[in-house]
Formats: sequence, C-alpha cells, structure tokens
Amino acid sequence: MAKNGRLLLTGGSGMVGRNILEHPLSAEWDIVAPTSRELDLTDANAVNEYVAEVQPDLVVHAAGQVGGIQANMAHPVAFLERNTSMGRNIIMASYQSGVQKFLNLASTCMYPRAAPNPLSEDMILTGELEPTNEGYALAKIMATRLCQYIGREDEAAQYKTLIPCNLFGRHDKFDPKHSHLLPAIIHKVHLAKTNGEDTVEIWGDGTARREFMYAGDLADAVLKASGDIDNLPDLMNTGLGHDFSINEYYQTVADVIGWKGDFVHDLSKPVGMKQKLCATDRQSAWGWSAPTTLHDAIQRTYDFYLNEATK
Repeated sequence: MAKNGRLLLTGGSGMVGRNILEHPLSAEWDIVAPTSRELDLTDANAVNEYVAEVQPDLVVHAAGQVGGIQANMAHPVAFLERNTSMGRNIIMASYQSGVQKFLNLASTCMYPRAAPNPLSEDMILTGELEPTNEGYALAKIMATRLCQYIGREDEAAQYKTLIPCNLFGRHDKFDPKHSHLLPAIIHKVHLAKTNGEDTVEIWGDGTARREFMYAGDLADAVLKASGDIDNLPDLMNTGLGHDFSINEYYQTVADVIGWKGDFVHDLSKPVGMKQKLCATDRQSAWGWSAPTTLHDAIQRTYDFYLNEATK
C-alpha cells in the first residue's frame, strides 16, 4: 500500500500529468488519474460523484484546455469557460467531499502584462492581463483565488497553488502548428541536421530572454509539495529563478543534436516580450530548486523526440 495515501490527478494524459506519473516519487502514492473520457471535468455532477466515490487524500489539478496564442485568440470563450468550469468543479467537489489537501497548478499568464521582472506572487491582479490569453488567465486566477478563499474560511483545508514558469520536456508537442519555443527549436534543428542544411533562422536578434523549466522538474516539485503541503506557501512560483536568451536555447539544442551550422537572424519578425522571469524567493525558502541543467533537460527531451514522439 502506498505510504502517502490516495492521490487524484487530473490531466494525467497531458505533458505535466505524464511526467508526474513517471516520476519515482509517484510510487509513494496510490494515484488515480482518470482520462477526460472517464471523467468530464466540465460536468459538475459527474465530478462530485467521482470525487465522493474515490475519496482521495489529496487532489492535484493539472488538467486544462491549453494552446498557443492563435488558439487562445480564436477561441476565447472555450479557454475561459472550460477552464473556469474545470477548476471550479474539481475544487468545490473536493472541498465538499471533505478532501483537506488540494494542489492547484496555475500559470504565469496570471501576471499583469506590464509587471516588472522578476514576477513575484503578490503582483497578481495588480494590472491589465496580456490580451492574447486573457480568458485562460482569468480562469486560472479564479481557481487560484478559490483555493485561497477556502483556506481563509477553513484553517484545516490546505488548498495551495503552484505557478510554473514555461515548461518543456518528455511528452511535449513537437508539431510546429502546436508546439512552443523549445520543442519547436528541437524539431527545426533536427530537420536542419537531417536535411544537411547549413543555416537555421531565428526570429529577431535572439536576445529576448525566456525561463523554461524541464517538466520532470515540475513533477519533482509537485510530488515534494504533495508530501509537504502543510509547509507549502498558499501561492508559490515554481521555476528556475534565472533565464536564457533565445540564442542560448538555439545553441544548446544545436550542441545536443550535433548540428554544426550557422544561425541567421530575421530582424523583421516579431519577438514578443523581452523577458518573463519568475521570482523564486518563496520556493527557495521552502527548500526546493530545479535539479536538471538546461543541457541535460534538452538531451532527455531530444531522446524522447527521437525514440517516441516521431514513431
């Protein structure tokens, strides 16, 4: 029998959920991870019945409708309504069933678009959100606030939220139509090597900075938090505390893949924000830091790309 009890994991089929399930610390829990076909999180009655039947000791909410800028702009109703419903339903079903420990995974998109770096947790709701993913951000803010309100009303309820920085890793999406920055770079540089190309294009001058953490490291933080939720801050960024330039990401991917060509910069293309970096003061005080180096994280992700993602 798992020593820590039963853990109900939503989003077990997604990148974060899969990394949690394959992490060594998951063996300390009896994990129940229903697929979306087995449990529709937008159906409040179904969620209430499922949680009441499973009776978990802890719930980790990692599910959500996610997508890039184009998807968020094209379907704002779905990103707001579905994510709000999922968060509200699983949080309230857990609380009403007597679950005292709940770990909610949020997003750095909750921060105001003009907030200064590094982004600290007390900046949430202090300014205008980024319009391109406002619906998703509002849904995540709602779930985060709901957890905080429950904790304020009921001291026995440990309903906490982690705010991960950008993620990449095993079980990522590498199709350029759906992928984010790092898996897109891996795919692009791999094709350049395979096709014998001498150059790879980078949009802009490559000096914009981004904070990307290995998804396996987030899984490590989630499972550590699951076993130490009483001591976890009610709201905590989960990230590296430092960032890298776009040029550095491209070069590290090239080093891992073994591509020896040159990079060319298209200065006419958009580059987005110059920086988006999380403050990690609370994380450091809690006693955790991401254990995987950028090179090793990219190597593990590339191994997955070669051996599983392209099969």
